Amino acid sequence: MRVVIAGGTGFLGSPLAETYAEEGHDVRVLTRGLPPGEPRHESGTGVPGITRIGWKPDGQSGPWIESISGADAVINLAGASVGAKRWTPQRKAELRDSRLLATRSLAAAIAQAAAAPRVFVSSSAVGYYGAAGAEPKTESDPPGSDFLAHLCEDWEAEAGRAARDGMRRAIIRTGIVIEKSGGPLAQMITPFLLFVGGPMGSGRQYMSWVHRLDWIEMVRWIVQTPAAEGVFNVTAPHPVPNREFARALGRALKRPAILPAPGVALKIVLGEFAGAVLTGQRVLPAHAQALGYHFRYPELDIAFRGIFGD
Repeated sequence: MRVVIAGGTGFLGSPLAETYAEEGHDVRVLTRGLPPGEPRHESGTGVPGITRIGWKPDGQSGPWIESISGADAVINLAGASVGAKRWTPQRKAELRDSRLLATRSLAAAIAQAAAAPRVFVSSSAVGYYGAAGAEPKTESDPPGSDFLAHLCEDWEAEAGRAARDGMRRAIIRTGIVIEKSGGPLAQMITPFLLFVGGPMGSGRQYMSWVHRLDWIEMVRWIVQTPAAEGVFNVTAPHPVPNREFARALGRALKRPAILPAPGVALKIVLGEFAGAVLTGQRVLPAHAQALGYHFRYPELDIAFRGIFGD
């Protein structure tokens, strides 16, 4: 297969690209680090392996359109990290532009390509549901009303512009992806190792998590499954309150989980993003399960054993 990945160098895109390459697929990773249209084969990834293709995600297509044309799958993971910086007005604009313009560029390229890709998979996030508390949310529920919810709604609308006869489309609303090598879990581990770990705020807010291997496998399953179309919550089937997550992490690290991070302190450190951390969502992968996807790590303790060992 020829698989094109936008945002293929990060915590999720990089292992996804490597997995496809290791199986002998032709992987094209769109990157802003090269002039638009310029290819550069990644040494050590084999043949055909991973080839980086320069692109400019400015809302328009470009010379990189040749990689899109006739691809077996186009996977859109482009977007600046939501939690990396405080949400100043400038940062909010960066979060929106990095997602909306990149998705608009892909949609334009798909529309103009000589041949349509077989499937287009585009990212979103469980932030779509807003501050939902303990109420379970599935793909049929409406969006929330906060900044993240509006961002996800607009992001998905841009993906909806990508329409071609014979091309299947899927939206993936990703939860908190856990793996010790990076992402949110890598940041959560440090206080536990220093014996100051614990829940955040009240600890009652739900965390909709998924092991990174299940995230990779579900994306690949969507690509390979003809019936997989529409919206998919990419979360484990058993979300947990934050205090339960903290206890499970403490058990896995053999550390206590008794020192909470006060909500006021989180708001000082994180700014407006603390609202998303302290409210959370209880999101269920109803669509994937209805179509027969089976999780390797459905329970949090099982996931932590896979990450940290017994």
